[in-house]
Amino acid sequence: MIQFLSNPQIEQELGKRLKDRRLDLNLSQEQVAIRSGLSRRTVTAIENGEGSTLTTLVALLRALNALDTLESFLPDPGISPMAMTTMLQDAPRKYASKPRKTPPPTPWKWGDER
Repeated sequence: MIQFLSNPQIEQELGKRLKDRRLDLNLSQEQVAIRSGLSRRTVTAIENGEGSTLTTLVALLRALNALDTLESFLPDPGISPMAMTTMLQDAPRKYASKPRKTPPPTPWKWGDER
């Protein structure tokens, strides 16, 4: 299991998997380097587990048509239930409402007591 490996061992395992993917696609290191915009030496180093930046890894995955593996690696968590409840509530008020007009009082007259 990969969780019991050290960081250098994980880098070597990722490099091996990237190399296997490259060979499955029947691509040379030079072809992957051209597709990814990286040097052939960089591709070799990553395949040997010598580390990489995140940008380099994304460029390699793109060159190997494997960007979709990131989706299973870190799937989009979607909207949390708490965020959903705040979205479903009424929109917050932005302005105060105008005071309502009340009809002017009619003057009181004698005999209107009923």
